[in-house]
Amino acid sequence: MNKKTLSFWQILTMNFGFFGVQFSFGLQQSNMSAIYKYLGAKEAELPLLWLAGPVTGLVVQPIVGAISDGTWSPRFGRRKPFFLIGAIIASLALIVMPYSSSIWMAASLLWILDAANNIALEPYRAFISDKLPKKQYSLGFLMQSFFTGFGTTLANFTPAILVSFGILALTDKMENGIPVSTYWAFGVGAVASIVTILISVLTTKEYPPTDVELKKIKQDKAKGDLINRTLLEIFVSLKEMPKTMRQLIPVMFFPWYAMFCYWQYITSALSLSLYDTLDQSTPFFNQAQLLTGNLNGTYNVICFLTAFAMIPIARYLGAKRLHFVSLLFGGIALLIMPYLSDKALLFSLPNPFGAGEIMISQIYLFSFGLGITWASMMAMPYQMLAASIPSQKTGVYMGIFNMFIVVPMIIQIFSVQYFMYDLLGNNPINIIRLAGVFFIIGGVFSLFVTEKENEE
Repeated sequence: MNKKTLSFWQILTMNFGFFGVQFSFGLQQSNMSAIYKYLGAKEAELPLLWLAGPVTGLVVQPIVGAISDGTWSPRFGRRKPFFLIGAIIASLALIVMPYSSSIWMAASLLWILDAANNIALEPYRAFISDKLPKKQYSLGFLMQSFFTGFGTTLANFTPAILVSFGILALTDKMENGIPVSTYWAFGVGAVASIVTILISVLTTKEYPPTDVELKKIKQDKAKGDLINRTLLEIFVSLKEMPKTMRQLIPVMFFPWYAMFCYWQYITSALSLSLYDTLDQSTPFFNQAQLLTGNLNGTYNVICFLTAFAMIPIARYLGAKRLHFVSLLFGGIALLIMPYLSDKALLFSLPNPFGAGEIMISQIYLFSFGLGITWASMMAMPYQMLAASIPSQKTGVYMGIFNMFIVVPMIIQIFSVQYFMYDLLGNNPINIIRLAGVFFIIGGVFSLFVTEKENEE
């Protein structure tokens, strides 16, 4: 199929719903550990309470990918129905989450929320291969990287914005102990989830399947037994996995293990390093939670600012070399972060707009390296993968590829829960250091990936 080269704005609108999905994920990253602690969770229990994300991703994405490959409606399309279903369920879960009265309720809602987000997320990856010629893959995936950074940035900053502008007070809390600012942030996320995906759905027309694909879809439907057919498709695809995809397994494993360590323990690590406490009842822990949002927002700002700059760099260096350099930046940043023991100023810059100087707090430095890493993680592995998989199986292979993300998360949860946390001295700061080392290891593995040239 000869696919039309799309304009920058067409690629932007088709991916706009990715913003809403990532806004939701950003709220989870910055707030779920704190929500669990407000509801009475202990430090060592946090990894297990985060199990929803990786398990739902492991199960939902390959299944949704396989089903969407075999779906076509002249009216609703192939991928768009899944966008809408996921967005509606996610919005409802986001609205209810801050009202959680117990740990089990919050954990259950997180399972629902993550399942919904994964239903919407996986088809977006396949959407790039469906709509764009291969020469535009980099732009398509980096556009998703941009929206990952932008959406997560706003999600992370929203509670702090509400507090800093005086709309809400830092000490305002609901009956369950969860800050009111968290409630309002999740409400904003619910609106963003449904509205942005609607924009993608209403402005983007999908290509119909080829005659060969349409014939296969009709034959499969005639056979019935959707579940068995889907599971068989996943099994066969795993068995026939392209060489490049196999090489990407360690490239995905170590960085995603590292990111899960960061999301789970950054608030506790900052609370301990800056305020010498892990007591969630103190105002210092509240400050660490808001600082986590600000820092996460900062690294996501760097993510969306650097996403498009990576396009020419990727063409020059190649995706795998760029990915190595990017992961190296993140690894060094997380290894440095624990040594930033206070929020004192590290340096100042001249102010080009007037008198005085621009003061830079040292604690924000590691966000820059992490932002570059995050931009690359959201784009470069997918670019390397997309050129190596058959177009008629894009959905199922993108779903399977997500297993390379969620399996390390599951391993991280149980390893940290049952021995790693103790091994590292029951210290969340050491978990952050481990994450830095794993970023670097993942970067080294990326150098050994066999890249295929994008043609078309």
